[in-house]
Amino acid sequence: MNSVLVAVVVMLILAVSRVHVVLALFIGALVGGLLGGLGFDGTLVAFQDGLSGGARIALSYALLGAFAMAVAQSGLPQLLANYIIKSVTGKDPAENQKAVTVVKWSLLGGFTLMAVLSQNLIPVHIAFIPLVVPPLLAAMNKLRIDRRAAACAMTFGLVTTYMFIPLGFGSIFLNDILLGNIETAGMDISGINILQAMGIPALGMFLGLLVALFISYRKPREYAETPSEAAAAASTTQDSPAASAEPISSYKIIVALIAIFVTFAIQVWMQATDFEANSLLVGALAGLAVFMLTGGVNWRQADDVFTEGMKMMALIGFIMISAQGFAAVMTETGDVQPLVEASANMFAGSKAAAALAMLVVGLIVTMGIGSSFSTLPIIAAIYVPLCAALGFSPLATVAIIGTAGALGDAGSPASDSTLGPTSGLNADGQHDHIRDSVIPTFLHFNLPLLAAGWIAAMVL
Repeated sequence: MNSVLVAVVVMLILAVSRVHVVLALFIGALVGGLLGGLGFDGTLVAFQDGLSGGARIALSYALLGAFAMAVAQSGLPQLLANYIIKSVTGKDPAENQKAVTVVKWSLLGGFTLMAVLSQNLIPVHIAFIPLVVPPLLAAMNKLRIDRRAAACAMTFGLVTTYMFIPLGFGSIFLNDILLGNIETAGMDISGINILQAMGIPALGMFLGLLVALFISYRKPREYAETPSEAAAAASTTQDSPAASAEPISSYKIIVALIAIFVTFAIQVWMQATDFEANSLLVGALAGLAVFMLTGGVNWRQADDVFTEGMKMMALIGFIMISAQGFAAVMTETGDVQPLVEASANMFAGSKAAAALAMLVVGLIVTMGIGSSFSTLPIIAAIYVPLCAALGFSPLATVAIIGTAGALGDAGSPASDSTLGPTSGLNADGQHDHIRDSVIPTFLHFNLPLLAAGWIAAMVL
């Protein structure tokens, strides 16, 4: 059996069985390495080499956490939370159902919009979630919003934005990684409209979101009326850097907006140069520098703000590091290419079946690696000659590879697109990562994306 396939299946089974994701990744990598002929020592060496490759990712996430905490201290997230809580306080759903319904859908729409903007305009990625969401859990409980709907809304914004809009993180994914690797593999991509190539897959994601919000998780869901630990800490702990004992300062709000603009501008500039790989890291540092130099963050609280922000993102960063180790072992076995080729050659006589096979393999690989950004370079070099041999157009090839890379990001236990929503929605311990984030996003996004990617391969 193919070692990559077995490793991914083992990892997923362990994760669903409530084994911690980090341990599930390590055991899956160990099983895959041994089955792939690396031996125990060789597997550990490959895993450790992969860990070093994830160091920059973890540092970027830690600095994003510090930047997000500085933004939180300015009062922006608290203003939003106060407004929404005030909108539902004292409203009886039986007497004022219309007002409650408006607030409910505004809240879910707000989560989606914030996730979209976190990929480009305010490039903090998932760092906004554990700051904005926990203070709103009490209001969500009152509205009886199914948190699985909120998880789907945020994951949709996180994934669909970078796989369709070529700005911010999307510029890295679409222009630098997707088109860059396809061109490196020898295919002429001149004149390719990336929006046209990824439009149908993005539409599949949107349809999945509509099903999640208006069908699957539309009904009210009861949660215990227990305030989240994060919300309680922010409102009662005066020593917390996120606490707001004083009225929200207009000056700090202005500083926060300037810092956000600087962070965005730095990333756009770096992505236009040869330094796009470090744009997230440098952008976060620039935003933090604005807070420090302008006094937006009090010097006496600066150390606490940065420490708390880094701690907030530490677990996610560590899981991403472990995922890099898992990916390194899978690559070292050399079984990714045989898996792809065997799947495609099995259906070589049918373009439709071959396209479906390539998409399914992309789903399997990304589910294991946990990052579409890391998956694309692995599969692009193999998929380009296969697509050319099977007669797919360059536009269809871009759609197949782009969709295959994005498949599995939503629905992977090790993906930041599922870890992020869980970090905010589980602040009071009532949102299970696997059952309430991973499985819902897998069903509502991977399956429609698989179908939409296949349709794009056939019609483009």
